[in-house]
Amino acid sequence: MKPGVLLSLLLVFFLSVTGFAQKSPVDETDMAIKGIPRKGQRVTIQLDSKRVDDSWKKQLDERFGGKVKADKGIYQMTAVVIEDISKTPITIISKVDAVPTGTTVWWSIDLGNAYLSKDGTPAQWKASEKYLKDFARMLYREDLAIQVSEAEKALVSSQNNHMAVIAKADAIKKDIEKNKAKKAEIQQMLAQNAAELLQYNNLIDSNLKEQEAARADIVNMRVALEAVKERMNKIE
Repeated sequence: MKPGVLLSLLLVFFLSVTGFAQKSPVDETDMAIKGIPRKGQRVTIQLDSKRVDDSWKKQLDERFGGKVKADKGIYQMTAVVIEDISKTPITIISKVDAVPTGTTVWWSIDLGNAYLSKDGTPAQWKASEKYLKDFARMLYREDLAIQVSEAEKALVSSQNNHMAVIAKADAIKKDIEKNKAKKAEIQQMLAQNAAELLQYNNLIDSNLKEQEAARADIVNMRVALEAVKERMNKIE
């Protein structure tokens, strides 16, 4: 992995971590469900809406132990007992929406004798508020764990890349040493070649002298031959 890519990942990771330092306040807000206005609680979570929606439905299914009825993005549970909120069965209507700042999770709780409200049912409000805050914290922790895992993988990849670069450098150094040895070998061969060339040139010079001497012998032999012939001609 290139240093710039790793730096970008770490920067994203840092920004995400700093973002998780934010709190997840719960506010009271009205929402019209199938044309009927209802008062409820809402928390905004700075995460992808699909992921929040899936986790919230799972939370309703598993934690509250009731069967969730889903209808066009609206979740409803009846006859649910959440002892921290009410000892008697309650009805929950909930909706998850994507917003520019992330995702909102809203729910309205019918306590049987009253609807959940900040002023009208403060104790139940506080208990249900804790559920929403705990849910937001859980998702943030999960998201942070994913980012930590990705950062760890990026670090391992960077370390592996670093080792590969070092191994490549070692291989290059070995190639350089081989090149130097080959150069020395070639230089030695060139020196031997130069010595052989000098020897051959000396042999040529010596051969030329031998040729001169041979030609001189031929001349001398011809002179001697002519002298013998002349003596033979003088015999009476």
